[in-house]
Amino acid sequence: MKKTIFLSAMFLGSLVFAQQTHVVGGDRDAHGCISSAGYTYSQIKKDCVRTFEQKIKLTEVSPQGSSTSMAAVIFSKDMKKAEVFVKDADSGSIILTRAAGKAKAWKKDGYVLVPFKKNGYQLKKDNIVIYQ
Repeated sequence: MKKTIFLSAMFLGSLVFAQQTHVVGGDRDAHGCISSAGYTYSQIKKDCVRTFEQKIKLTEVSPQGSSTSMAAVIFSKDMKKAEVFVKDADSGSIILTRAAGKAKAWKKDGYVLVPFKKNGYQLKKDNIVIYQ
């Protein structure tokens, strides 16, 4: 009888522990951002952000498969840097730097962000538009 009670208590204890490890918010990254709540770290803002809440959002031009992905853009206050959140980025985002002179383009490693139409932007990779 004591053995049955002891084993039952151990089983229930392990269930409680297993449930606690899958709580929303238990997946903080190195910066403390909770990905299960939609947060990712912004290098420009130096804070956790939700990319889907950003003002500048771009839509994938030629999606692969049945779903379309979005990209978000955050500019530094001086507009010299643009942080682009794309699915291809290993670290979650890519920091583009504004080209010298009067050109309104931000570049890095084959990525180029340029103004498009009245208030939009295009993101190109190796001179092919991938988001706008």
